[in-house]
Amino acid sequence: MLLVNYSHLDIYHPGQLDILEIANSLDIKVHFINISSRAYKGEIIIDSRLSSEEQWEDFAYELCHVLFQYGNQIININSLFLEYQEWKANNFALHFCVPTFMLQKSLIKDQIASIPEAIPFIKNQYNVTDEIAEKRLIHFRNQLQISRLLQQLNA
Repeated sequence: MLLVNYSHLDIYHPGQLDILEIANSLDIKVHFINISSRAYKGEIIIDSRLSSEEQWEDFAYELCHVLFQYGNQIININSLFLEYQEWKANNFALHFCVPTFMLQKSLIKDQIASIPEAIPFIKNQYNVTDEIAEKRLIHFRNQLQISRLLQQLNA
């Protein structure tokens, strides 16, 4: 689902995942202000009161709105389309914050059976909340299981 190619931004490991560096590479202005996070006129406002993990997650969510979505969500938008845009932004943020290609490089895929034990690793490596770490691990485990099943069916 990730439509921002990290390799084009010369990002290859979790330590390079930085809001300001990514925003600068994409020529998007980011402001840290004491208001709720939002996208506004092609710029991103991040709530300065949030933890660094929550700011990273909000940045990814709002980045999706800036890069891929159109229309003013406050006025004249169909509720189903609004729901779809929100789902897409949440899904994008999940993959943007914890990219699949980085997970594949880590040893975590061999230890994925125990998600509760892997959450602290993901949380620390990718600077995300426990909630996002758990969701991403579940999604990644499901991807691996589907891939294995398809390989067995094709064998």
